[in-house]
Amino acid sequence: MSTSAASSPSAAAQAGAGTSAEWPLRFERHRFGAYCFDTYGCRIVYHGFPHGKPDDTKLSASTASFGADYRSLMKAGHIDIVNFPPPAEVSWRSKDQSEHSARIDIAEIFKDRLVRHEVAREDIAPGVSINDPEIILEVDDRTINVYMRSFIPLKAPRDPGNPNSDYRADLIQVFSQTY
Repeated sequence: MSTSAASSPSAAAQAGAGTSAEWPLRFERHRFGAYCFDTYGCRIVYHGFPHGKPDDTKLSASTASFGADYRSLMKAGHIDIVNFPPPAEVSWRSKDQSEHSARIDIAEIFKDRLVRHEVAREDIAPGVSINDPEIILEVDDRTINVYMRSFIPLKAPRDPGNPNSDYRADLIQVFSQTY
């Protein structure tokens, strides 16, 4: 993950995730998405909005049912959340029917407000704005994972034969806890 010495965010950075000229990349707003796998009655409430698979009688699909690259399908559809609402409230039953609940404090996880990414500063396209990052919470049986994904425009395509490969949007795991 790329990071560097912190500096004060400018007014542009306070309006969103900032521009490529600012380093390290910071964010003031984010998008959020939540997913449940191998759970019963999985409920996630974040920023006042419910997410999850609340059916108490049916086991949600497993990650294996979506294939090895299932995480690439996870997106954050809840947009324009100003940092940071109260913690996400999560309740669910694991595959073995055990009941669980957790408070996932997104503000604490991202207290430094740094955008997690795998792009070197010198590879970022000059003068571009960086969109609000996605924060994704995943409940998988007994484990909660939190990820960040940010669309980072590059100076040059990763694949010279594909001009549409001029960005990175890696999903970076930043938190995991098994219950």
